[in-house]
This record gives sequence, C-alpha cells and structure tokens, in this order.
Amino acid sequence: MEQSFHLQYALDTFYFLVCGALVMWMAAGFAMLEAGLVRAKNTTEILTKNVALYAIACIMYLVCGYAIMYDGELFLAGIGSVDVTSTLGEFAGREDGFEGGAIYAKASDFFFQVVFVATAMSIVSGAVAERMKLWAFLLFAVAMTGFIYPLEGSWTWGGQAVFGMYVLGDMGFSDFAGSGIVHLAGAAAALAGVLLLGARKGKYTKDGKINAIPGSNLPLATLGTFILWMGWFGFNGGSVLKLGDIANANSVAMVFLNTNAAAAAGAVAALILAKVLFKKADLTMVLNGALAGLVAITAEPSTPTALQASLFGAIGGVLVVFSIIALDKLKIDDPVGAISVHGTAGLFGLLIVPLTNDGSTFVGQIMGAATIFIWVFGASLVVWGVLKALMGIRVSEEDEYQGLDMVDCGLEAYPDFTGSRK
Repeated sequence: MEQSFHLQYALDTFYFLVCGALVMWMAAGFAMLEAGLVRAKNTTEILTKNVALYAIACIMYLVCGYAIMYDGELFLAGIGSVDVTSTLGEFAGREDGFEGGAIYAKASDFFFQVVFVATAMSIVSGAVAERMKLWAFLLFAVAMTGFIYPLEGSWTWGGQAVFGMYVLGDMGFSDFAGSGIVHLAGAAAALAGVLLLGARKGKYTKDGKINAIPGSNLPLATLGTFILWMGWFGFNGGSVLKLGDIANANSVAMVFLNTNAAAAAGAVAALILAKVLFKKADLTMVLNGALAGLVAITAEPSTPTALQASLFGAIGGVLVVFSIIALDKLKIDDPVGAISVHGTAGLFGLLIVPLTNDGSTFVGQIMGAATIFIWVFGASLVVWGVLKALMGIRVSEEDEYQGLDMVDCGLEAYPDFTGSRK
C-alpha cells in the first residue's frame, strides 16, 4: 500500500507540473498573438508587457495572492511539500492508495495556480494595446494578480463565502477550469480599462464609421493561436487534478478530446460566418473563433460528449464574431478581440455547464458569473480610475502616433521596415 501511495503521489505531482508548464507556454501564445495583431510600431512594447506581467503575476501570487485565495494556507516560504510519512496514516486499512483523491506536492499546486493568474492578466494586455502607458498597465497588474483575481478565486475555487453572505458552490456553481474565474474575470478587467482609456486615434470617425486597423504580422498571430491551443490541453487537462487511476486517466483523455473538438468547431464556425457576413475568409475571425471555442468548453470539458463539445465550440465561434461586431458598433476598441473571446465566450461557457453536469444549476451559474463580473469590473474600474487620476493611463497623441516601441522601450521590433521614419 505504501508503495502504491508513493507512486500515485509522484504521478499526480508530475502531471500537475507538466500541465502547469503547458499553461505557462500560453504566455508565449498571448505574446505572439498580440504582437501579430498590433501595428509594427507597438510590437516591442506589447512583448515587454507580456513578459513583465507574467513575472509580476508570479511574484504577487507568491507574496499574497495564493494566501488570499486559499485562506492563508501558504504564504511566501511556507510553500513546501506534503509530509508523505504522516499522510500515509490517512490510508491505513486501504489496499490501494490509487483509489484516494489527488495527492501532490503543495509546490506543484502553487505552480499550476500561478500560471492561471498570469493568463487572466494576459487577457487585459491585448485589449488596452497601442494607447496605454506601460507603467500604468504594470501597476494595474500588481493589483489584479495580487488582490482582485485572488479574492474572486477564493469565492469560487477557494470555497469561501462571498463577503460572508453565501457560498457559490452551495448554490450549484461549477467552473471546471476557469471560463468564468479566469477568462470572464480577465475580460471584465479589460473592459473597465478600455472604457476609461478610450479608442485608438482614427479607429472611429465622428460620422460613425469604423476604420479597420490591421495587425502587422498575421503569421505571428496564427502561431500564437496554435501555441494557445496547445497550452489549453494543460489548462483543462491539468484541472482534472489527478492521473493515477483508470477513472481519472479516462477523464483526462476525454478532456483533451473535448478541448480539441471545441476549438476546431469554433474555428470552422467563425470561418463560415465570416464568409457569409464579409464575403471573405477573415483569418482574424478564424483565430478568435478557435479561441472562443476553447474558452467556451473550459467551464466543463469532462462531461460533454465529443459531439456536444463540438456544438458548444461552434456556438462560441459564432458568438465571438457577433460580439466583436457589436463592440465595434458601441465604439469599444479592442485591438485583439480579447473582451469578446474571453468575456462573451466565457459567460456562454458558464451558462451551458448545467446541460451536461447535473451537479450545477443555472441559478448557481448566473450567480457565479454575476459575482465574478461585478467584483472584477468594479474593483478594476476603481484601480484604473486611481491610476488615471494619479499618473494618467493614456499616452499622448504624439506618442501614440510615433508608436510605443520607441517611446517606452527605445527599440523597434522591425527596424529594417520602420527605422527609416524621420
């Protein structure tokens, strides 16, 4: 029995770490996607933001975020390993330790959790691109990753009461891997920032015309999407939390299958809809369709059939196209479509969970979605507002015209093409 326990501990810990590494690789996906969808003159700055926000998320979640989210169980150097010898007593009388719950090193749990925090913050980066001050953004990242996200995480995955009033889990709220907890939260923070920031210069005219501002490198954006698609297997698959028995191994396989199916269906649905609406196969819509399918299935990838997952992904792909169009009509400027992909599809993902998971309820899902959005949007609006009052959050018109690469970083991503400007 002791030997089987040790083997399960090793398997579950290793699986957690590998999935965490896959999710960490999503940081590269966001960086490439956003770098491809902004103009050449803002590429270095967006890459700097993505590297810096990941580092800030890791530090802030270590300093206080994890403690807030899980009631102070771990704090700074308190992160360590389970005492295996003492834990073995919990399995006394059992013939097979593999029948127990997930058993893994606490440090592996922290690592898996921290890369989720960085994912939520990465969503904000693309939405406010090309006109936000770099240091205002990084200060917001400190608040988002150290306090705003951990607190809503404590009400959901942490199982704590919302301001002491009610526990979302008791109301039938379920979010398997974070359609709401990660993606809707990131979109809510992004929306608050965009509303205070305003649109890029020249995006909308006074007569209501919408001017497209093409990205500089669509091959890079496509690479970023494929990296995200790959990383999502760790995002959803790791959320099973365990690999060391037959039932959970089958669950992991189903999660991988459904994750892939939803992304594929989302891409195809967005491609077809774009052809119908625009008479063109719009690559950016295809990329966002795939990502919307991934976000939609993230709330519950383990219980649908592959056909159901494909249907959910396809609906997500359709919704994201209409959402991007609607936000443009409202003059909400989101250069990469992050609010639509992660907000609209994230909300949709939460609402469809009860269709396949009888442990959740529609009321619980609505309450959970409302709690996440209201808290994150409201808190983010306050933080953005304070930053705007103290230091300003938008660059000058001259700096926006010149491009943030030279203004903030002193480097151009494509000097052979843009360095000749006088």
